[in-house]
Amino acid sequence: MPRYTLTLMGLEISFKTDADNVRIEAAQAFIENKHKELVSGAGDISKEKLLTYLLLSLADDYLVAEDKLKRLEGKIGEILEKTSTDPDR
Repeated sequence: MPRYTLTLMGLEISFKTDADNVRIEAAQAFIENKHKELVSGAGDISKEKLLTYLLLSLADDYLVAEDKLKRLEGKIGEILEKTSTDPDR
């Protein structure tokens, strides 16, 4: 399993993961962009509060995406059901 060492928001972290380098770089860029968004609107706050806001923002993004995925899966299920029960088919 590859080992990565990254610097995020001034903190150096090391970890092992099966994720490839492209995914790690994409995740790092995503976090850094979210961080920039929060810093621009937050002013002068502690690193702990900033990290908490970042976590909340990422959790919210995840929950919104998860909800959207469930709705899309439901729509696909409805379409498949209509297609399989359509007497003209």
